Amino acid sequence: MSKAMRQMPEPSGRAGVARGEAARDPVSDEASGPPREHPGTGSARPKAGTGGLLEAALTRQNLQRAWKRVKANQGAAGVDGLGIEQTAELLRTRWNAIRQTLLAGQYRPQPVRRVMIPKPDGSQRELGIPTVLDRLIQQALLHVLQPLIDPSFSDHSHGFRPGRRAHDAVKAARAYVQSGKRVVVDVDLAKFFDRVNHDILIDRLKRRIDDAGVIGLIRAYLNAGIMAGGVVIDRHLGTPQGGPLSPLLANVLLDDVDKALEARGYRFARYADDCNVYVGSMKAGQRVMALLKRQYARLKLQINEDKSAVASAFGRKFLGYQLWVAKGREVKCAVARKAVDHFKARIRKLTRRSGGRSMSEVVAKLRPYLLGWKAYFGMAQTPNVWRELDQWLRHRLRAIRLRQWKRGTTMYRELLAMGAKQSVARQVAANSRRWWRNSAKLLNSVLTIAWFDRLGLPRLS
Repeated sequence: MSKAMRQMPEPSGRAGVARGEAARDPVSDEASGPPREHPGTGSARPKAGTGGLLEAALTRQNLQRAWKRVKANQGAAGVDGLGIEQTAELLRTRWNAIRQTLLAGQYRPQPVRRVMIPKPDGSQRELGIPTVLDRLIQQALLHVLQPLIDPSFSDHSHGFRPGRRAHDAVKAARAYVQSGKRVVVDVDLAKFFDRVNHDILIDRLKRRIDDAGVIGLIRAYLNAGIMAGGVVIDRHLGTPQGGPLSPLLANVLLDDVDKALEARGYRFARYADDCNVYVGSMKAGQRVMALLKRQYARLKLQINEDKSAVASAFGRKFLGYQLWVAKGREVKCAVARKAVDHFKARIRKLTRRSGGRSMSEVVAKLRPYLLGWKAYFGMAQTPNVWRELDQWLRHRLRAIRLRQWKRGTTMYRELLAMGAKQSVARQVAANSRRWWRNSAKLLNSVLTIAWFDRLGLPRLS
């Protein structure tokens, strides 16, 4: 792909101007005069540029950068069945023609491929996997649009934005509760990504960018449809999760609600479609809930009444965390019980079929998940929970080891080889069929914490 990009002829004419526009610092636009105020929101939303954004997205330098990102993310093939390498071959021979159709407004994205991902609660989340070519084009658009649009978003929005992450939203929530806002308006949107109204989204997008080519291409992506079971289903609602542009488009749509909350001085934190507003009383919370219902209704979005609530901020889950009060009335973070249950379920799944693998192989498979989980929940201030999870995990791995040995004679022989006392090896072997009960206490003196450390098992505590 990079070789193909180097061989592409340098675009001329309008594209040259576009590169200058794309490279311009968005702050300079704001410095040239006050941004225009949009009716109904009272918020300043500067339009991004005056055209040429599509050409800027399709420059060789931007496409090379986008390709590196798509290649690094890997991901599955779309409906065309072409992976990274096959798409690179396609681009070497057909990119110039594809680029011309893009600039002419004649490009038609392929449908996304439906993939159902199981959720911890037993339900499924629908993902729409674009082709690698469409992921490249969307990523190139994102590189141009995000620097222009992102500065107009609320400071209370933390999801899928440069330099921001879920931890920032959790820290903000903790600070609000520490300041005395002990009631939370916890809103859950019902199937948000499946119910995005295309016309409303495009309208909000036009307020920010003034480029018919980009608007038309994004509209084409929204209307591309989804393939399930070999049949293409037309879609008039939704922006399927799985494409590089989806998070930015979600933030564009939901920024209306952010601005309405800001205008009234409310303290809130939003990460994608998860939004928590913190207030001082239940009565105030009910008023905010009524406001949010009106705001989401204007966007033709639905609140999930079963999962939304006005309640105490303590005990409600937000991005996998929950808050608690320590000594001195300090508000701290903990891993939510549901997240702990999901952790154990995931560990069980990863270690379910371990009979034919060595313990080193089992640990190697667990290691990426454990490190990622530890990094995400590193803000949790509950050391006892970490120690209990470490103990539970080692207990499970010891039980797996006994199941691999199966027979009492094998357990006796292997334990002696590992340096166990004869009395310990004999007692463990005598209870060879009680793997879970047998994998505690006596076995801890042989399959020690240090033994797991040598295997490379990360510690959570």
